[in-house]
Amino acid sequence: MTTPSLTGWIEIDGKLLGPDAIEAILRTSPEQVLRFGGEFFLKWDGCSARDHFGIMEGTGQKGMLICNGEMKGEINPAPMEMPLEEAIVTAVKLRSDEGVVALSGGIDSALVAYLAQRECVAVGVEGSHDLKQARHAAETLGLSCAYATITEDEIASALPEVVATIPKKDPVNTGIALTLYFIARWAGEHGYHRIITGQGADELFGGYTRYLETSTLEADLERDFAGLEGQARRDQAVAALYGAYLSMPYLDTRVVRAARAIPATEKVKDGRRKIPLRTVAERYIPQDLAWYEKKAMQYGSGVYPTLRKLARKNGYKTSMQDYIDQIIRVEHGH
Repeated sequence: MTTPSLTGWIEIDGKLLGPDAIEAILRTSPEQVLRFGGEFFLKWDGCSARDHFGIMEGTGQKGMLICNGEMKGEINPAPMEMPLEEAIVTAVKLRSDEGVVALSGGIDSALVAYLAQRECVAVGVEGSHDLKQARHAAETLGLSCAYATITEDEIASALPEVVATIPKKDPVNTGIALTLYFIARWAGEHGYHRIITGQGADELFGGYTRYLETSTLEADLERDFAGLEGQARRDQAVAALYGAYLSMPYLDTRVVRAARAIPATEKVKDGRRKIPLRTVAERYIPQDLAWYEKKAMQYGSGVYPTLRKLARKNGYKTSMQDYIDQIIRVEHGH
């Protein structure tokens, strides 16, 4: 048997598996692969396996074991059921043996950062909301945090590479990907491969402002959760530029199961969003952080407004999409 190739990490029922344990399973009881949890793409002897939610990029469908082009089974980990708080604590603990936490100062990343107790990194243009809020959160929680200030010139320089890398090349996806690009750059330059993030919390717990107005909240949450696979593809592609990958505790099987058992009406009500997550967070971090309402990362970091400014500077006063399309044309020599 050839040595297995693994991107990411693997666990079974809360126990992390090292390379020797994984190889032993593949040799003696390969059917155990179907129980693998974690965030992984695993290849060996003509076979490949990707994690249940497809968080880690790789060939083949998410959550499938494929050998010599034939589907052999569905990867569907079934760890012990647990309440939301225990699920979140467990999910973060499993990911906290290495890596850096991407901290913006909002509830999603602040809770993860506190539970992980690892070094954090925050990025943004000078004077941006996220840099200020991340500093406040890190100081309040007693966490070590690096603050990476990014300039307009750096955003302009990164833009062609980011646009070439991401699947959907529109202004919102470009703004998010650019912000993650600078997080990944800092991580790569400082020797980190794993970037622990708060992605998925908005879709699981009802974090978007539009959820306050909708009459179809349950359906909206389902639709947006289904869209996370595409977001992961975008984010992992950008992180891979610096040899890193994103790890997402809120998309742990335990957390997803516990969160989806909570009625949508308990997640968003009385003008408040993400109520179950904030209620858990209050037990670990101060109330002002647990209930803080924050802008999306592309706005809070100042990257999106800078992108708009660059579009105007380059003659695209009304359409950022036209500016992005022009970058694509230039990159492809048209």
